[in-house]
Amino acid sequence: MATIPITKRGSELLKAELHRLKTVDRPWVIGAIAEARAQGDLSENAEYEAAKDRQGFIEGRIQEVEGKLSAAQVIDPAAVDAGGRVIFGATVDLEEESTGEKVTYQIVGEDEADLKLGLVNISSPISRALIGKEEGDMAVVQAPGGAKSYEILAIRYS
Repeated sequence: MATIPITKRGSELLKAELHRLKTVDRPWVIGAIAEARAQGDLSENAEYEAAKDRQGFIEGRIQEVEGKLSAAQVIDPAAVDAGGRVIFGATVDLEEESTGEKVTYQIVGEDEADLKLGLVNISSPISRALIGKEEGDMAVVQAPGGAKSYEILAIRYS
């Protein structure tokens, strides 16, 4: 199985979700199923069906998260000698060339990506354009609205 890059924070979030699923959600749904069974006829019991559906979702998500964690390669950018280049996990301050708009992105794994929080997927066009670049370099990103040029202002590995 191929490894999946993930930041330390992303790994901790997945572990916390797995812990919650196993210690809170799973016991709750087991209790809901037992309560619905106590009501009698299961063939017309909507609460029972809903609880069984929820149980299926929880068990599926537990398997999915366990699989992701087993394939995860936790990368701490602070521990990698990147030589001043943009790497996985780096936080990059950019300035859009035509508008002067400044943005900050951290390059993260697929499961961690959230553009609203400035977390961009390693396989996204902007990440691919930034990887390997240094401060002061220009990165050209092929966006849906056309090519955009960014100057790399700063790179942090925290």
